[in-house]
Amino acid sequence: MEVCNCIEPQWPADELLMKYQYISDFFIAIAYFSIPLELIYFVKKSAVFPYRWVLVQFGAFIVLCGATHLINLWTFTTHSRTVALVMTTAKVLTAVVSCATALMLVHIIPDLLSVKTRELFLKNKAAELDREMGLIRTQEETGRHVRMLTHEIRSTLDRHTILKTTLVELGRTLALEECALWMPTRTGLELQLSYTLRHQHPVEYTVPIQLPVINQVFGTSRAVKISPNSPVARLRPVSGKYMLGEVVAVRVPLLHLSNFQINDWPELSTKRYALMVLMLPSDSARQWHVHELELVEVVADQVAVALSHAAILEESMRARNLLMEQNVALDLARREAETAIRARNDFLAVMNHEMRTPMHAIIALSSLLQETELTPEQRLMVETILKSSNLLATLMNDVLDLSRLEDGSLQLELGTFNLHTLFREVLNLIKPIAVVKKLPITLNLAPDLPEFVVGDEKRLMQIILNIVGNAVKFSKQGSISVTALVTKSDTRDADFFVVPTGSHFYLRVKVKDSGAGINPQDIPKLFTKFAQTQSLATRSSGGSGLGLAISKRFVNLMEGNIWIESDGLGKGCTAIFDVKLGISERSNESKQSGIPKVPAIPRHSSFTGLKVLVMDENGVSRMVTKGLLVHLGCEVTTVSSNEECLRVVSHEHKVVFMDVCLPGVENYQIALRIHEKFTKQRHQRPLLVALTGNTDKSTKEKCMSFGLDGVLLKPVSLDNMRDVLSDLLERRVLYEGM
Repeated sequence: MEVCNCIEPQWPADELLMKYQYISDFFIAIAYFSIPLELIYFVKKSAVFPYRWVLVQFGAFIVLCGATHLINLWTFTTHSRTVALVMTTAKVLTAVVSCATALMLVHIIPDLLSVKTRELFLKNKAAELDREMGLIRTQEETGRHVRMLTHEIRSTLDRHTILKTTLVELGRTLALEECALWMPTRTGLELQLSYTLRHQHPVEYTVPIQLPVINQVFGTSRAVKISPNSPVARLRPVSGKYMLGEVVAVRVPLLHLSNFQINDWPELSTKRYALMVLMLPSDSARQWHVHELELVEVVADQVAVALSHAAILEESMRARNLLMEQNVALDLARREAETAIRARNDFLAVMNHEMRTPMHAIIALSSLLQETELTPEQRLMVETILKSSNLLATLMNDVLDLSRLEDGSLQLELGTFNLHTLFREVLNLIKPIAVVKKLPITLNLAPDLPEFVVGDEKRLMQIILNIVGNAVKFSKQGSISVTALVTKSDTRDADFFVVPTGSHFYLRVKVKDSGAGINPQDIPKLFTKFAQTQSLATRSSGGSGLGLAISKRFVNLMEGNIWIESDGLGKGCTAIFDVKLGISERSNESKQSGIPKVPAIPRHSSFTGLKVLVMDENGVSRMVTKGLLVHLGCEVTTVSSNEECLRVVSHEHKVVFMDVCLPGVENYQIALRIHEKFTKQRHQRPLLVALTGNTDKSTKEKCMSFGLDGVLLKPVSLDNMRDVLSDLLERRVLYEGM
């Protein structure tokens, strides 16, 4: 065996080179794949990196290079030694550089992220902040303009001033070429050009409200850009203008006042708008910005609010003026009514006085004539004169009572009286007429009916006399019954409730007759003044038609109710009324003893030697009064003036009758002067009695305030004068018949 003494080569064997290349390709591939991953991580963390597509391209290149080396692991072939050495050296260097680059990137990426990324982030944030500050400044500017404009348009509540100020301020704030306001017409079918910025008195032309551009604007609350050539935007001359400025339009809600007076507050109608059109200058590249459009929208809303306030004020002023006119008219009507009432009352008072003076003569002379020797025919004539005169006097009293009831001047005079005696007195007054007509009258008083009560005795008697008198008047045969009881309850009238208490009760009076009866349809008319039923019996019986009307008003004054029931003509009728009366505090003993209201003192039938002084300016009345007194046996002295009366009166005169029919207080002054004349001899002063035709309450109050001892109402018959003198001499005071 041959021994080789050759020396080993100093370069590695080919297998070793291949091994080194294989290992180098492997690490190169690993490095190439790791570098793109690190770049991807860097780009992901750095959100502001500007050239991401370069990194993507670079990463793809590196990945492809790494793939090439990775493929070389499976594509090794035999090369020459020199080539293998060069490839090995290059790959080793590539592997070293690639690994170093990869390791360096791992080290510097956190530094890059902390420096470059933050710097870019701060720059980005600064730019964003600048944009936000610009927006804030714009909003502040917009808000300032809105506040200024709002202050301007709300400084007045005049609608025309508000709209004109709005256009002027918008034109100045936004540097507009033109600004206009289209208002809806009364029909609501068209828009009319009402206000413009550049023209004081614009040409009022209209456009249909159903135009597409108008519907587009009315369909939204935002400002809408419209064509400069649209009908609502053709407001400026186009000569020399090659480019019109941009135009926007916005709707302005208008207040709808159709329900203002119904719901006491106006409503905003969703179908009624005005149109505001704003135009930028022509021949400019200026465009509408968002904040300007927002300003326009806010101003449109503010204008709507200001217009609503102005509309409310206008409606309020109109309502106030209307109310003032109505108040003036009502006040004028009230004054005219008061003047008419005063004129009517004055007329009635004068007519009352003028009618009572001749009536006084007729009744007095007729009663004196009745005392003489007369033939039966003459006596019948005198009695007819007396009845007719008394009827006329009653009619005058009814007219005056009705007048005072209607104007509210009549008031009840409350006092304690014997209720049972009042019913008996009524029957005593009615029976003579009923006896002539052969009509029996029965009186039924309930056992629990109080004897002494508190109320207006005179008015209650007048009510009962009217109703019972009607029953006698309209009855030719049959009978009449009068029933009085305490009302327990009444459900006939829903508006009237009987509520008795411990201090008062309700008296019910029923007057039933078998007379002519009443048609049911005529019953509601009976309580109307001057109303009469149409039956023959009624027409033949006469009457003024005031009795029931006055009775109803008296019943109302006494907080009561009155009604009539009848089954028809020829079946009679029943009149029923309830009145409120007080319960007297008299003891049971006084009730049982039956003490009358006036002590029973023997009445005078003759006044022989009684000296009486009569003062009356009217010669006929003076003569008539003297005739009555002379017939009763009095020694009468007559005078015609106050001065003569004061001179003639002496302590020998027991009674002085003074006429005080004229208005004023001059006629009452004589009473004070007579009192002064008898200051030292008061017990010798004569009784002073006013002879008057006035029935109002003020006459009685004046007489009492001036010291008169009584009042005698004209006309006076012989029996009246006899009763008056008797009562006057017994009581030393007389205020009856008022």
